Amino acid sequence: MNRRSFLKTSSAAGLAAGLPSAAFAAAQHSTAGTASQPQNKPHPQTPETLLLKDYRPKSIYKIPVTEVAKAKFPVIDMHSHPYAKTSDQIAEWVRNMDEVGIEKTIILTMATGSEFDKIYREYAKHGDRFEMWCGLDFTGYNQPGFASSVVKELKRCCQTGARGVGEIHDKGQGLRSGKSKTVGMHPDDPRMDPLFEACAELQLPFSMHVADPIWMYQKMDKTNDGLMNAYSWRLDNQPNIVGLSGMVDILDRTAKRHPHTTIIACHLANLDYDLTRLGTLLDRNPNLWADISARYAETGATPRAASQFYAKYADRLLYGTDMGFDKPMYQVTFRILETLDEHFYEIEQFDYHWYLNGFGLPDSTLKQVYRENAARLLTARG
Repeated sequence: MNRRSFLKTSSAAGLAAGLPSAAFAAAQHSTAGTASQPQNKPHPQTPETLLLKDYRPKSIYKIPVTEVAKAKFPVIDMHSHPYAKTSDQIAEWVRNMDEVGIEKTIILTMATGSEFDKIYREYAKHGDRFEMWCGLDFTGYNQPGFASSVVKELKRCCQTGARGVGEIHDKGQGLRSGKSKTVGMHPDDPRMDPLFEACAELQLPFSMHVADPIWMYQKMDKTNDGLMNAYSWRLDNQPNIVGLSGMVDILDRTAKRHPHTTIIACHLANLDYDLTRLGTLLDRNPNLWADISARYAETGATPRAASQFYAKYADRLLYGTDMGFDKPMYQVTFRILETLDEHFYEIEQFDYHWYLNGFGLPDSTLKQVYRENAARLLTARG
């Protein structure tokens, strides 16, 4: 599920009751209502009653606003999901791709078996506009024969049309793919070795989501820089969880352990707050790539550091979205990457409450991130 839809399904009452006090949140406020305040009569939005989750700032600055209707160069989107569920919706997606300049979209189905086959059949109707990647079934991970069973299904999906694996999650509690439950092993577990080796043999890139944004692991108090969103996804209260830094170590060990397997770290490996460490990770592991999906807002807060990072690692970064298929979603990502716009908000797309800035990336970097790197990675599979 993408960031926007997840937040819209969160419990508003739970947030109101659980968020710590802050400048715009009254400590005793509740959306449930009281005897003197009927439930169907909303509280007036005053500084004393406005909740953090309802804060919707608008820029006051009279500065240039650049609308980027179409990407400056052709784009391969390396991180999306089967958001479109019907033939009409998929056709609409293709039209949107044409209008905004997306040449191809990689669909990380996270599915196996008949579910993968069904998704593949629907999207394959549009030829090479979409590429399907399958998931892994971790059922029976602690039983004999687990690896051989998973590899067998992986080969079957490959024969059906899968061209990669992903998105495989581990946010610190263990591996998960698609609708499966979290299991008690991490990517660097020896039980995963045959799966990574099979991916290398079959030339299937492996898309891996490790950890989540740093705020989710930090204390939910007034010092948390991302509190307004962190509380919805909080991981700080989960027992026996591996923290973000520990998960990055696991990613590092996994990439070293399987040098012949192409591994894509989704969402900048959630090191958007520490790009120096991500750079070190890329330097040490030539088989490791990073996609930039769903971390535009995080890096949009630090445009100079981000643009310097893009310049240095222009040949290792992959464009991705992970936020549906509406045209405005694509267009805001282009605005961040291409323009030098300052202090603008995109709460509707990202549900974040700090202002963003454009990176103003040069054409040479844009071409690599938008398409050239992905084309090189996909072509290398043979």
